[in-house]
Amino acid sequence: MPVFASLLAASGALRVASLNLCTDEYLLLLAHPGEIASVSRLSHDPADSPLWRKGRRALANLGTLESALPSRPTLLLTMGGGGKASAMIAERLRMKTLDLPFPANLEDVEANMTRVAAALGDPGRAASWRRKLRRLRATLPRPRDAIYLSAGGISVGANSLGAQWMLLAGFAQRPLPGGRATLETLTLHPPAILLRANYRRAQPSLGQRWLAHPLAHHAARTVDTDGRAWTCAGPSLVEEITRLRGVG
Repeated sequence: MPVFASLLAASGALRVASLNLCTDEYLLLLAHPGEIASVSRLSHDPADSPLWRKGRRALANLGTLESALPSRPTLLLTMGGGGKASAMIAERLRMKTLDLPFPANLEDVEANMTRVAAALGDPGRAASWRRKLRRLRATLPRPRDAIYLSAGGISVGANSLGAQWMLLAGFAQRPLPGGRATLETLTLHPPAILLRANYRRAQPSLGQRWLAHPLAHHAARTVDTDGRAWTCAGPSLVEEITRLRGVG
């Protein structure tokens, strides 16, 4: 371990390892390829990440510090804490750690983008993304009654981060008990817009069977959305919201 620490200290280059899918987004959107030590294995999977092409240019880790060590990171990017032991080991190896808070609103997502850009040594890297977000927020479409729908009827809370992103596309998420749509609701009180996630649609599961039920398609209009971007409701949704404005 001391030898590894000395190797890290000798190399002046910044190398960042992201330990989960949600922090991967920030790193892949802001870092130069040579600055990315590794990302979580989920960012190599086209079924899980809309940024998988960028993700595959970097090594993959298993979401743990131990699995990221072979990529020789100098900075760990985590969200919600990587565990006390991991933090202690990182400190011994003279690695810095940036633990991003879970975002509760759009302001939090923007703040996390700025934090990561600053950790990369250039806060200005987030400027282009921030301009895109602010343009979306400055030109809000008239909101229409909508329900976000994914496998098994899972939806989002009316005041959640996901619902805030929906408003930028002109969709007002309807309050639903338990954050879930029922076949009865969709049949008797269908929304004007059914925003239907296509996440793992081709993968057989009970949730996908529910979503394929004829009663789950009742709405004035159904709009498909890239469910991968909604998993973290993070910065990759800027592009998806822009697309939805064009089709919604």
